[in-house]
Amino acid sequence: MKTLESSAKGEFEAKGSRFLCFLLLFASVQEFHAFLENLKLAHQKAVHFVYAYREINELGQIVERSSDDGEPKGSSGVPVLNVLRGEELVSCGAIVVRYFGGTLLGVGGLVRAYTKATQEALKSAKDAALIRPYVKLESLSLCVAYSHLNALQYQINAMGLACEKEFLNDKVALHIRGEKHQLDALLKHLNEHFNGCFEVLAK
Repeated sequence: MKTLESSAKGEFEAKGSRFLCFLLLFASVQEFHAFLENLKLAHQKAVHFVYAYREINELGQIVERSSDDGEPKGSSGVPVLNVLRGEELVSCGAIVVRYFGGTLLGVGGLVRAYTKATQEALKSAKDAALIRPYVKLESLSLCVAYSHLNALQYQINAMGLACEKEFLNDKVALHIRGEKHQLDALLKHLNEHFNGCFEVLAK
């Protein structure tokens, strides 16, 4: 299995219609749908927002979802999903934004267009070396006082770990994701240099 380092884009045109594909990495389905809503705001004149994604659930199973978003059934979401399947991509998805060009493409034309747009985004990702082997990420949640936030955040960023902040009353919860060995190394460093300055909420 493989996944992305970061997002990539691709584009395909057919009979005046533009198909813009956004290939993206996500940590949760909620994050994916938030990105979808942001695209809808940014492309308000587009007529369809077709998507597909593949995620790994807590049991280690691949869960797949796709949407035709008003296009003829089977003409768009599944073709996008098939490109992701063919590359064995997980923890990522693709959203294809369509601007209608005035000419109907038919089911066959739509399948080709949505497939090509996704393939173009995939080519961009490959050209930029953004595809890597998938490694399961684990989570670590810490609670820190505001006075130590910057120092801990600096160390987390220096190790290349993903981190989301949740502001509590007088403290901040840091929800960190990374490979097991990275999280172990982070905890070791924090215990050596910030002992007593943080609390482990969950691991």
